[in-house]
Amino acid sequence: MVEPVEARADDSSGRTGDPANRGGRAVGHRWLRVLAGLAVTAHLVALYLPGNPDGSLELPWLPGADKVVHVLLFAGPVYLLGRLTRRVGLVAGLFAVHAVVSELVQWRFVPYRDGDPFDALADLVGIGLAVLLLKRRPGR
Repeated sequence: MVEPVEARADDSSGRTGDPANRGGRAVGHRWLRVLAGLAVTAHLVALYLPGNPDGSLELPWLPGADKVVHVLLFAGPVYLLGRLTRRVGLVAGLFAVHAVVSELVQWRFVPYRDGDPFDALADLVGIGLAVLLLKRRPGR
């Protein structure tokens, strides 16, 4: 026998069968989608935006700043998408492949950008941090 819609347990959309319980969780889920979309957009723009011939995106007064940016560019989307989808391994795996591919694309096809293996390493550190944060969350 099929249960009526009102009596069904939580589904993957973040909604419950009880209409009275939908408000807060659905709104939180919606914001998580928006933040994840913005994080992925920022991630892609930052990785594939052409550089400048004069290197003006570099911060010579703060060595290693680009590695911190790489950590954050990968940690943010992996954390948000992992939390949203609950498929942490899949999200982390896809972003790990993208870390390597993005450096190869930058090296070969993006004007005034270099492929740097240490950037890929920083990307993987960001992915690892996001996975650790997701696995430490209560209830996971």
